[in-house]
Amino acid sequence: MVVYLSLGSNLGDRDNYLAQAREALSAEFAWARFSKVYETEPVDLRDQPWFLNQVVELKTDGTPETLLEWAQQLEKRLGRQRDIPKGPRTLDVDILIFNDEVRDEGELTIPHPRLTQRRHVLVPLCELVPDLVLPHAGYSVKKALAEVKDRSQVKLYE
Repeated sequence: MVVYLSLGSNLGDRDNYLAQAREALSAEFAWARFSKVYETEPVDLRDQPWFLNQVVELKTDGTPETLLEWAQQLEKRLGRQRDIPKGPRTLDVDILIFNDEVRDEGELTIPHPRLTQRRHVLVPLCELVPDLVLPHAGYSVKKALAEVKDRSQVKLYE
């Protein structure tokens, strides 16, 4: 199965948290490919530090449930606190797309429910797979990015 994850960090040593996430992903999954890192302004709760964001393409034989559990354990291991919804975090890992699955089961919604509404996710996803047809939308990532209403700043992080 081909899976796309979003990584984000806006607390503490953001670079280090993303590096640790990449290292854990590379160790856990036989094949993983990473977008460049982008710095993005917060969207929902605007009074917080800017994020570093990145998208990961990986292959797995596991299930969405096992991947979600693994991602949440990684977040916790790297100090993620869930006290403020949409608030600052050391690491956020979201499942964007899991093969061609479409489901909404409480904590597990695939594709990610705000995937086509978030420029900070679409920019790095488009870098990796611009022509990928989104399973729930029926159009490409490139088209989703061209039509997204979110105008928040997304810039290449150096």
